[in-house]
Amino acid sequence: MGRAARGERTRTTGTPAGTTPNEGDMADHPHPPASPPALRLRRPGWRDPRLLLGVVLVAASVALGSTLVASAGRTVPVYAAAEALVPGDALAAADLTVRQVRLDAAGATYVRADEPLADDLVATRVVGAGELLPRSAVATQTELGLRPVAIEPDGALPEGLAAGAAVDLWFVPEGDAGVAPSSSVGATRGAPTVEPQLLAAGLTVAEVSEPRGGLAVGSAVTVHVLVPVDELPTVLGALAAEGSVEVVLVPGGGR
Repeated sequence: MGRAARGERTRTTGTPAGTTPNEGDMADHPHPPASPPALRLRRPGWRDPRLLLGVVLVAASVALGSTLVASAGRTVPVYAAAEALVPGDALAAADLTVRQVRLDAAGATYVRADEPLADDLVATRVVGAGELLPRSAVATQTELGLRPVAIEPDGALPEGLAAGAAVDLWFVPEGDAGVAPSSSVGATRGAPTVEPQLLAAGLTVAEVSEPRGGLAVGSAVTVHVLVPVDELPTVLGALAAEGSVEVVLVPGGGR
């Protein structure tokens, strides 16, 4: 009787009939929310605008790089002086050399060797041997505005006098009876003067002609100087006056 009562109480206080052991706990703790479905990345297709944009950018970069490399390596032929040129020197293709230079360095700065030269083209300034021939250093004979004048100095020539050198021309009267060559040198023609007069400054020597057998002093050497047309009356007047025209070298000038 006692055991039967204890068994009955055990059955009464235990898990109710028809329920599972976890139903009570599940009633106290509701189910957690379901996880969202995983997103799967799709492989981009050829019609994806992002892929097309990337292809276009890569192609444009390659094309631009190729163009820059090709332009940097492109050269054009230009003329260079085979020997030193002085103002008045006639220019012909046979007297020049050809150099290959980069296109960006040539442009319109230098005389192109693939273009014909004018027949009456001359140098307008000193161009050193091997120097590229600038367009600014050439002109036609009529545009030059310089004329060569032969001068035979009475004194010794200065050391370093050669074609391309810069010189000044001075008139030295003969003693007390000297006359100024023209009014442009500060005196009236025929007025006595004993001071040398500056005729022209910064002229270019075109040529120095020496006699055969070596250098001689005095009239044996002739210096050909390029004189601007507007200064010719002064220089020619001095050559015709009683006195001498001397050539004075300008240090650091010319070539």
